[in-house]
Amino acid sequence: MTTTNNARRVFLKSTGRLILASGAIAKFGLPTSTANAAMSCKAQNKATQSAITPETALQRLKDGNARFVEGRSLNCDHMKQVKATGDGQFPFAAIVGCIDSRASNELIFDQGIGDVFSGRLAGNFVNDDMIGSLEFACAAAGAKLILVVGHTECGAVKGACDDVVMGNLTQTLANIKPAVAAVQGFKDDRSSKNAAFVQAVADKNVELTISRIRERSSILRGMAEKGDIALAGAMYDVHTGVAIFV
Repeated sequence: MTTTNNARRVFLKSTGRLILASGAIAKFGLPTSTANAAMSCKAQNKATQSAITPETALQRLKDGNARFVEGRSLNCDHMKQVKATGDGQFPFAAIVGCIDSRASNELIFDQGIGDVFSGRLAGNFVNDDMIGSLEFACAAAGAKLILVVGHTECGAVKGACDDVVMGNLTQTLANIKPAVAAVQGFKDDRSSKNAAFVQAVADKNVELTISRIRERSSILRGMAEKGDIALAGAMYDVHTGVAIFV
């Protein structure tokens, strides 16, 4: 019994639902795995969102990626979540990611409907529209964390490294050029053929994107300084599914 209770407490702590879940399991006598899944799949509401801190929001995403990598993603009833969130949404985080088909924010961080705001465009940079969206997510809708997620083998980063010119994509890639310029060295090959250079640019792009959010939004900068929100970055590996948080 002691071993079971300890395991239960560890799991519930990682999902941020210790108080709610422990009572439900005791009351209904559900198998631990079933009860834990049910609690983790519960849609966010105002009370649960308010109880989440920037630190616990980041941990939820770390835990979600760990579940994804280990092949134990939550088997949630999405239609139940749709119905639960129909009258309002209370996401705990906003994620800025790439449009890449291999890097769906909700999937790689194992989150359900109503859990996260998901902003995606080629190269995971921010412009005025994306920053305005993040201001809505945090200042108006209560999200506690902004996570900027880059990924390996990024086609947009490769295009920026190679100075690709193609219609409207040219201007899109221009937003990544500061990261290309900021990466020093690699004099022998600063093209998409150099995997190390491409990854260095992708890493720098995440860093500069976080800085750009702070610089261009007094609202988000002020919230971060007060501790109301946190800004963080991650690099997702399309080969392994692992997100390295920075």
